[in-house]
Amino acid sequence: MKIQINTDKNIEGHERLEAYFSGELEKGLTRFEEKITRIEVHFGDENGEKFSVKDKKCVIEVRTAKLQPLTVTEHADSIEKAFQGALAKIKKSLTTTFEKMKEY
Repeated sequence: MKIQINTDKNIEGHERLEAYFSGELEKGLTRFEEKITRIEVHFGDENGEKFSVKDKKCVIEVRTAKLQPLTVTEHADSIEKAFQGALAKIKKSLTTTFEKMKEY
């Protein structure tokens, strides 16, 4: 499973940030790792330098073999909170998708 992390110009992306979020994705999505081919994470600050509530955004796109990509978005006060919310959403989405496939 390949993991790619992208940031916009308002969020500083560095190796430690990428290592942390990659590790969290690998731990959180372990049960789906055989079905996932690629994960893309996009972090953004929608208001730039201006302060605003819930202006940090995390988009997680998961590509699985033979299925359309699944994408979730979460807004929060920090990129960590946005990431945790998006991770919870993508876990739920993957669980639902694969449970439906088992039924057929």
